[in-house]
Amino acid sequence: MDAVANVVTSTFLYSNNMRRDTTLTLLLVSDPERALRVRLEGTGLRYLNPDERSTAALLKNAIQRFWGNRAAAEREGETPVETAETSPGIWVARSRALEDLSAFAREPGTLWLHERGTPFPEVVGGSTARAILSDPYEFTPPEQELLEGIGLPKVSLGPLALHTAQCVTIIHNRLDRQSF
Repeated sequence: MDAVANVVTSTFLYSNNMRRDTTLTLLLVSDPERALRVRLEGTGLRYLNPDERSTAALLKNAIQRFWGNRAAAEREGETPVETAETSPGIWVARSRALEDLSAFAREPGTLWLHERGTPFPEVVGGSTARAILSDPYEFTPPEQELLEGIGLPKVSLGPLALHTAQCVTIIHNRLDRQSF
């Protein structure tokens, strides 16, 4: 959870401010039966602080609320909601990882961050970017086949494999510089 919290803070926070124009979608798939899609939207995000411990707690509580609400609905004989805003700006849903990855990858302008790709500045123009990356593990063979089958452009931020949070910081910096 520490790495995920680090990605969240790197995505939204900068010196005494928050990026309200940013959305982050996380696919959490350690157990395929309990896979989740967590979407954080800067426009509505609240209670995000710069330290990873409070960010991890915010995410953990949002996920626990989602599972708790589903369990309560099932106990009451109701159909549980598929997607829920469990904290301001944080939406949690069950995930079919490959389907969610496919849907995201097929959106126009999506890039696959890969250390053996085309240099980032040569591919991205403008002030927005949609990127797919995997951390701390490589994509599984079915995920790689999916991304290759879609034909996503592979884009590199440099010759080394970087942590997701580092990639986010570099992308924001390059996009910020392009929008000067």
